[in-house]
Amino acid sequence: MEKNLGIYIHIPFCAGKCAYCDFYSLPGHEKLMPAYQHAILHHIREYAPQLDGYLTDTVYFGGGTPSYYGSDRLISIFNALKKYGHVLLDAEVTVEVNPDSITKADLIRLNRAGFNRLSIGAQTANDALLKSLGRRHTFAMTEETVKNAREAGFQNISIDLIYGLPSQTRDDWADTLTRAAALKTEHISCYGLKIEEGSQLYIYKDSPFMPDEDAQADMYLYAIETLSRFGYKQYEISNFARRGYESRHNLKYWLGEEYLGFGAAAHSYIGGKRYNFVADLVKYSENVLAGENIVDLVEEISDFERASEYLMLRLRTTRGISEKEYYDIYPCSMDKTIKLLQFYESQGWAVFNDDRWSLTPQGFLLSNRLIGEILETQTRQRTEMTRPWEKPEDIIYRRQMTYDKKPKEISMFRGI
Repeated sequence: MEKNLGIYIHIPFCAGKCAYCDFYSLPGHEKLMPAYQHAILHHIREYAPQLDGYLTDTVYFGGGTPSYYGSDRLISIFNALKKYGHVLLDAEVTVEVNPDSITKADLIRLNRAGFNRLSIGAQTANDALLKSLGRRHTFAMTEETVKNAREAGFQNISIDLIYGLPSQTRDDWADTLTRAAALKTEHISCYGLKIEEGSQLYIYKDSPFMPDEDAQADMYLYAIETLSRFGYKQYEISNFARRGYESRHNLKYWLGEEYLGFGAAAHSYIGGKRYNFVADLVKYSENVLAGENIVDLVEEISDFERASEYLMLRLRTTRGISEKEYYDIYPCSMDKTIKLLQFYESQGWAVFNDDRWSLTPQGFLLSNRLIGEILETQTRQRTEMTRPWEKPEDIIYRRQMTYDKKPKEISMFRGI
């Protein structure tokens, strides 16, 4: 049976490095674009036999700044995917764009070629803040991009926003949310600024110019409340959408589904393995064409690791987790984890509904800590249930037999 697959294309080129960015991206390397294009197209053709058995239902062009790479190159890559990657007619095909590097003519070409979703890097409606971040556009240019995209035929548009910026006030953030919602896009992402070592903003770490944790928390909860009033439902910690417009590609990451990456620094999860390519544009391009190694790291994911990732990633979403789904991945009791979740519920951090546990907005604010505690608790539970003389496959078989033969004695399954 054919399985669905998401494909990610990493475009590491950009006009300039934003102050908060620590992704693999390279400003001022335009002369390397032709060689990189040649390498990606070659890589897709080379990988074609391994795509048999899969149907591509999402494609995502990220970066860097894909729109800076040029619509013709993007369309050429997508055409190669359509030729070799079994792309479904109703696939979600997203491209990230910045308002300063996309024209209406580009948008028309992209839409006609089959791109049907835009992710626009707006970040803030405050032009002074945009300039301080190294952004090359104004919010008026964001508004113009949305208008042009509609006229080009795009019916699925997302915009990215950032809160917790240096000197950003709650009023600034409220104005950004109001003006962003007025654009009536289908999707809005709101990311709390994290100052990463190596980024230009690192000089602001622990600075009095940075909103403190309480101010950031207030901005986050205000975003949830405000966007809800405008018809955007939260479905993941940082993501909000009108009904039916959740990002199908990003959901693959959070739901533990398979995806395949092409390009320098791109990551993949397929066939029970996770791997990433070298974060070196030149080495990636040269080695692809020479048939040499481009893999930087590869990891085989065990059932227990997969179950742990289920907890970690699903708890980022409002759908949350269920005992049954966890047990289907790795047969281990969740009794102690459930007690921990019940404690979180008493604190207003978690909620139990329709046999599922999920975090509340207040819980999302503490998600790193709470999810870490849940993973630690479940790891201890697994260790206590393991008999040291047994082989792993015997453990799984024993637990599966227990589940199959004595379901009424397994108290963790509600309603049995």
